[in-house]
Amino acid sequence: MTVAVNPSQTGEPVFYLADEHPHPEGWSTSLGFWIYLMSDCLIFAILFATFGVLGGNYAAGPAPKDLFDLNLVAVNTSMLLLSSITYGFAMLTMQQNRVAQTQVWLAITGLFGLAFIGIELTEFAHMIHEGATPQRSAFLSAFFTLVGTHGLHVSCGLIWLVTLMVQVQKFGLIEANRRRLMCLSMFWHFLDVVWIGVFTFVYLLGVLR
Repeated sequence: MTVAVNPSQTGEPVFYLADEHPHPEGWSTSLGFWIYLMSDCLIFAILFATFGVLGGNYAAGPAPKDLFDLNLVAVNTSMLLLSSITYGFAMLTMQQNRVAQTQVWLAITGLFGLAFIGIELTEFAHMIHEGATPQRSAFLSAFFTLVGTHGLHVSCGLIWLVTLMVQVQKFGLIEANRRRLMCLSMFWHFLDVVWIGVFTFVYLLGVLR
């Protein structure tokens, strides 16, 4: 409740909170991180919409069926899906306060993430070697922007993952580290969901065009 007091010394009203609710440590972290994820959703929604508009403009250049190797993309997708599962195992062991097992599952998650980035970079390098560069057509510009933005997010997630592993090794599974691991969990699963959209909308539908 907000109360106004008019002290006689100045004659100016002073506002303060009479009944302020408690603010435990980290109480706003989850809310703030959800707001960040929603802003990220808007970014990817714009990129998906852009690809939807430009994805059919090949400028007499290569089309998706000429460039995409669905077998390789399926392997890459499995890497990210498996990393999401192993991160879930890390969260389960974290709840049991088992530091070593949590670190092991986080490391396995990081390896799957590195494999995903490595395969994606290999795909990009092959496409560029074939002359399918971002400036070749509107389709390729939209493709590299969308898939590259997702890959950049995964790379940042890997840096965050390594940082948290160092923090857990140094300070253990204290409340602050648990909260940070939960935020990274939301971020990692969010990237998993976005990639399913990329795999379906960009790769599968692209080959079927």
